Amino acid sequence: MSEKKLVNIPFNRVEGDLEIRVEMDGGVVSDAWCSGTMYRGFEKILIGRGALDGLVITPRICGICSTAHLTAAALALDMVAGINPPPDATRIRNIVLMTEHIQSDIRHAFLMFAPDFLNTIHKDCVLYDEAGYRYEPFKGKTSVEVIKETKNVLEIIAIIGGQWPHSSYMVPGGIVSVPSVSDLMQCQLILRKYRQWYERKILGCTIERWESIKNAADLQTWLEESKEHWKSDLGFFIRFARAVGLDKIGRGHGSFIAYGYPGSKEIEQSQSIPSAGFATIKEKYIFDQSKIAEEVDYSWFQDYKDGKHPFEGETHPYASGKEGKKYSWGKAPRYDGFPVETGPMAEMIINQSPLFTDIMTRNGPSAFLREMARLVRPTILIPIMEKYLEETVGDGKFYIAPESIIEGRGFGLTQAGRGCLGHWVEITNGSISHYQIITPTAWNASPRDSKGIRGPIEEALTGTEVKDIENPVELGHIIRSFDPCLVCTVHAVKKGQTSEPFRWRLTL
Repeated sequence: MSEKKLVNIPFNRVEGDLEIRVEMDGGVVSDAWCSGTMYRGFEKILIGRGALDGLVITPRICGICSTAHLTAAALALDMVAGINPPPDATRIRNIVLMTEHIQSDIRHAFLMFAPDFLNTIHKDCVLYDEAGYRYEPFKGKTSVEVIKETKNVLEIIAIIGGQWPHSSYMVPGGIVSVPSVSDLMQCQLILRKYRQWYERKILGCTIERWESIKNAADLQTWLEESKEHWKSDLGFFIRFARAVGLDKIGRGHGSFIAYGYPGSKEIEQSQSIPSAGFATIKEKYIFDQSKIAEEVDYSWFQDYKDGKHPFEGETHPYASGKEGKKYSWGKAPRYDGFPVETGPMAEMIINQSPLFTDIMTRNGPSAFLREMARLVRPTILIPIMEKYLEETVGDGKFYIAPESIIEGRGFGLTQAGRGCLGHWVEITNGSISHYQIITPTAWNASPRDSKGIRGPIEEALTGTEVKDIENPVELGHIIRSFDPCLVCTVHAVKKGQTSEPFRWRLTL
């Protein structure tokens, strides 16, 4: 019989404190626990504040996806006010939101995920030296270019929103920073330059050529048909990921959720944008936000019976430490009772990308597929942004004044860089009486629920074979493929002593 060991893994290179504990049985992960070790309490901070205060406070939840939080907060207040922003305001909101995504996707891929290719456990891979040339932090050719180009594209947000992160230009009824014709032309130029760099450096081809890939066979043909494809960073990622087996690890539950992007009939008629949905590997279903619930059986919050929809949700911290079964400051969101993962791969499956659907059907989810989806999501978002910039009328109508927001409840659902983000708010006598937030990492890094079912990251880790117990980089690949961001979920508690046999810390 093999010996079971517990290994505690605190992770760096993520937003916030993530700690992973796994049980190893004969070199294979037999169980896993995903713990958020910090608590912030934004949902408590907001109670009693003015109805509009969430527009300023919630973007401070995260310095990476602050536009997404502003979007969700504004959408929730749009609903409370019973108002639909003008089409141009929705276009501008989406342009800024998608700008945040297309820079975050590339930064994560090459500044957070790819450095693990340099782990010594991969030194026998024939591509190892080239990975160092490309991705050595602050020195690698790709790393340096990514820092420069993603910084440049963020100027779009600065032009429209005044600053990034933590801009506050969205309000109920639209936006207050009205772009001029000159502003829109400048944004078009910035986006055009970013697209040219992305096509040359990351894809090695035009977006239109990439869109013609419909299945796994087409992908292999694309990879081999030219040196530009082969040597591009996407081409290199595919080759390296396959060589070290990323396409065979990190499966997870195989259930997915996406909220889609804010829309209106006017803009949807001119441009198809990714939609909301719930899906398994084989089936897609219509999304219904009333099926969302959060459980706290394994979370450091006061217990309540069964799961609660965010409008009825409670956030009463209870730091039980080592007593009992609770082990995370993250709650356990569930959709219709299912643990679901969210993010770019989930978007691809729910929106029935033929390439990702084909690979998923053949091989199931994986760390490889999850990260490739992030790398190519800009091929979907950039053309949408270009179309919105062409359609938006400079100095046009960007705001409809709502009546005073005194009473009501509303929710704002949108896609953040890491997946589904939702805000639920209730206003009483002009003040916030209830606020609940479910972030993408709350979905992905969920602890167990009342049935003892693992969260998505926990499930994805289970069954993974680890070559070197003191350097379990395989687990790092899986976890980073979800791009966890714990600051949105939790905040600071001092870590105590443990009795596990040994610990491992990722130091790259």
